[in-house]
Amino acid sequence: MPAPTMTPQPDGPRARRADRRFGIRLLAAVAAAAAAAIPFALLLVLVEASWPPLRRIDAGAARRLHGIALEHPAWTGTLRVLSDWVWDPATLRIAVALLTLWLLHRRAWRLAAWAAVTATGGALTGVLVKVVVERARPSLEDPVAQAPGYSFPSGHAMTATTSFAVLLLVLLPMVPRAWRALCWAVAVVSVLGVGFTRIALGVHWFSDVIGGWLLGAAVVVLTGWAFEAWRTDAGRRRSDVTEGLEPELTDEDPESPAPARPGPAGRVSAPGECGSGHVLRPVRRDGRPG
Repeated sequence: MPAPTMTPQPDGPRARRADRRFGIRLLAAVAAAAAAAIPFALLLVLVEASWPPLRRIDAGAARRLHGIALEHPAWTGTLRVLSDWVWDPATLRIAVALLTLWLLHRRAWRLAAWAAVTATGGALTGVLVKVVVERARPSLEDPVAQAPGYSFPSGHAMTATTSFAVLLLVLLPMVPRAWRALCWAVAVVSVLGVGFTRIALGVHWFSDVIGGWLLGAAVVVLTGWAFEAWRTDAGRRRSDVTEGLEPELTDEDPESPAPARPGPAGRVSAPGECGSGHVLRPVRRDGRPG
């Protein structure tokens, strides 16, 4: 007698729901990436074309903020400390590097890789775009600050976007829920503050800062989508942005294999059963039950 083969009974409704959720997640990730990348590409075209309205916005913002910086030297000194020390790219990258080492110690290997790739990829992308565009920095009378290199996009703004996103999305599971809104507020204010200091100190145009924010957001969205895809492949539930990328980070072994899905009435599916509890019945080659 021919050996029977195992044919799983279909689990239609659950499979269709999973497929819909997966499709929605992919479309949302693509839409979010496009929402960040398309405005950046448009802005890049306008910068390269020296679009007059954008030139006027850049020049007007630089002139007004530079005048305030000259009139209030103490305020300007505070901006320098924030820009050159507190929110400096080197400071933020060191913070992300220390966080990555801590994640390795916690055996959160994939989350550590995500943090490192997001920070490093963002930095390299920013440098590449600067070299391609070759936009000169503002040239102002009586400058209050100097910065080397090209201007577009702002490396400070881009690094702040990627770094604060990494710190926030990694550490949120460790923060009590009552304090998470404050963490989001601190991150948003810091990213906006970085952009403001660069324009006020006269080392970047307004459009440079916008470009840095958009490009940094695109990097975070794309790498975040890749991490969420891993969670799906590993059988983990979809994480919510309000609880961080890996809510299991508080566990002793945060990236241990996901447990087997329970079947009906909480029963764990046994070998020979599919996730819904349907038995894998042997079927003969002629199609009749074995």
